[in-house]
Amino acid sequence: MLFETQDETEWRVHLCHLRAGPERIDWAMTRIDTLCGRLVQPTTYRLSLFVPDLAHDPGREQSDH
Repeated sequence: MLFETQDETEWRVHLCHLRAGPERIDWAMTRIDTLCGRLVQPTTYRLSLFVPDLAHDPGREQSDH
């Protein structure tokens, strides 16, 4: 997970900084979740990065170790 907040304004500001910043993010490898809150839990905004599963990568050689 790259970032998580329950404050919508903080969420929007963080995304704007990421888009405008010098560090480039592969947006195709990101996941944006909005976990809808209820009366007991507030809404949560989450930005995650997909990580490839190298153990199941068909192009990777299998080790005997």
